[in-house]
Amino acid sequence: MMPMDANPTLDQLQVFLAVAETGSFSAASRQLNRAQSVVSYTISNLEAQLEVPLFERGGARQPKLTEAGKAMLTDARRIVADLQVMRARAKSIKQGLEAQVSLAISIMVPSEAVVATLRGFREKFPAVSLNLNVGELGMVMGMVIDGKADVGIGGALLKQDDSVTAEKIGHSFMLPVASADHPLGLIERPLTLADVREEVQLVVTDASGLTSGRDFNVLSYRTWRVSDIATKHQLIRGGLGWGGLPASLVRKDILKGKLVALKLDAYEQGEYPLYALRKASNPPGPAAGWLIDSFRKRLSACPNHADFTAILEAGKGMLAAAE
Repeated sequence: MMPMDANPTLDQLQVFLAVAETGSFSAASRQLNRAQSVVSYTISNLEAQLEVPLFERGGARQPKLTEAGKAMLTDARRIVADLQVMRARAKSIKQGLEAQVSLAISIMVPSEAVVATLRGFREKFPAVSLNLNVGELGMVMGMVIDGKADVGIGGALLKQDDSVTAEKIGHSFMLPVASADHPLGLIERPLTLADVREEVQLVVTDASGLTSGRDFNVLSYRTWRVSDIATKHQLIRGGLGWGGLPASLVRKDILKGKLVALKLDAYEQGEYPLYALRKASNPPGPAAGWLIDSFRKRLSACPNHADFTAILEAGKGMLAAAE
């Protein structure tokens, strides 16, 4: 049990985290720009205060966390993160309106929500410049981690990063489609893996590298890889292959009969969560906070898979009646 008078300082906890995360006292001293002897002394003082050993030294070149050290590491991360939140809150209180907001948006976010939100942003914050990037998969999270985007709106938290705050604000989903005159588009029965495996499947390659080695819903033996969703959309519309596209992107094409939603059970069509991402140390100012709230209101109201199917059926019925 921790003694009542144990009162580790923030500096001690930050040094502890640096040693644990870099894997050595020397690497931590370089990261913190302090003498290695100071780092070792700080850790020794922290262990004395807590009355538990945090690292197994025992002649090993690299310090190894003890079981107690692993438990304390979780607490230290939480305490330091909470302080970052407190600092961020104080910064946002004294902060005025931003001169510019950098926004990264996943192609999975419905374009109608993007346009409506940015129209409202322009009206409410006419003096704030907007730097907008739209891209695939890992790009959104990568830009937030690197500090190139104040806010990211996207999905798929591809790796755990304690520096990033993620709030689920809505959902989307991918729909397997082909052009109406593609061989798969002409088959009216539910499709099997055997039907699609010899047909070219169009797949987006993630330029960010965060999804390297991971393929999502790739079912065909023959694949064409493209750099972005817009190109994939055009090639599928042109009958050059089949593939998954965001439901919001293909709704009009399906209603107009240019694309066919494929009945393919092997293609996972579960809801794809959409998050608002930002650095914990970079609190949103008034304009960025408004953007997050606006996207939350719009994306939380997106239809689920069953609702979307019903909308398509109703839409086809209205088009048929109009003709």
